[in-house]
Amino acid sequence: MAKVIEIDISMLYKDTENAKLSMLDSYINKAREMVGKGNDIILTGAAPVWLYLKIAHALHGIARKLIYRSPVTGDVIIFDHSPY
Repeated sequence: MAKVIEIDISMLYKDTENAKLSMLDSYINKAREMVGKGNDIILTGAAPVWLYLKIAHALHGIARKLIYRSPVTGDVIIFDHSPY
């Protein structure tokens, strides 16, 4: 059974004031380590759009379902590869 894992994207770059493009590979690796395979993933937190897009792309094929969550939009399903 798939687990639901929530990732606060801002925690990927918590050691710096802002996300840095030069650290992108590190952010992607951290996110992949957190999610495992075949789980439902929720992305949330303050982060630049480019980082959300790259993380979402990196999790495609690894996550079963990807959701973007914000106080403004609520949950937005990015993809759902669940057979049900």
